[in-house]
Amino acid sequence: MSTRNPKAVLYDAFAIVAKALASGHRLNLLEHVGQGERPVEALAAVAGLSIANTSQHLLLLRRAGLVASRRDGKNVLYRLTDKSVIDLLAALRRVAETNVAEAQQVIAQYFHGRDALEPVSRTELVKRLREKSVTLLDVRPEDEFALGHLPGAINIPLKALERRLAQLPRGREIVSYCRGPYCVLSFEAVALLRERGFKIRRFEDGFPEWAAHGLPIESGPAGRADG
Repeated sequence: MSTRNPKAVLYDAFAIVAKALASGHRLNLLEHVGQGERPVEALAAVAGLSIANTSQHLLLLRRAGLVASRRDGKNVLYRLTDKSVIDLLAALRRVAETNVAEAQQVIAQYFHGRDALEPVSRTELVKRLREKSVTLLDVRPEDEFALGHLPGAINIPLKALERRLAQLPRGREIVSYCRGPYCVLSFEAVALLRERGFKIRRFEDGFPEWAAHGLPIESGPAGRADG
């Protein structure tokens, strides 16, 4: 039997998780894995990394218990282990927002520069969806939308938004969302649509946070906005 102090053993286990989080690339991969189960090749493409580099990052995340994998034929598919990973990322984000000057600066200059309005809270969005008083806009790529999305959402990826403005309602409030609280896609969509005269706000979270709280989700291909 080990003679090590059990508290020391436990803290070393905590440090394994902390070490796995100590990379911007791995945090980015966790956000992408949070959109739904996907193979290494797809994750490498969206993260802008080589397949070999992505595999190494995912291996470290798996050893830390943050992601799980399974083999499907020739593909290895990755997913988040459970909702505690989403909670951990949220806690990390809050600490940085409060205490790290670089984070505060980029939030003020970039994110608030594109959307300084208070975002729609989870509670408010649940209420608005129940009342059917809002149009939900998912600006993620089509494959992520198909893996899972908020109920009733329409999917217009950011890259297609400019040419598909006619599909969006002019006399109804739109709420946009994407991968998470600081997903650039949603901030860019809000800035673009406000310039075009649309009434739009941003959801405070993203798809992974919504799903992690046990709220209803749907899957399947994109729907269309009829105005």
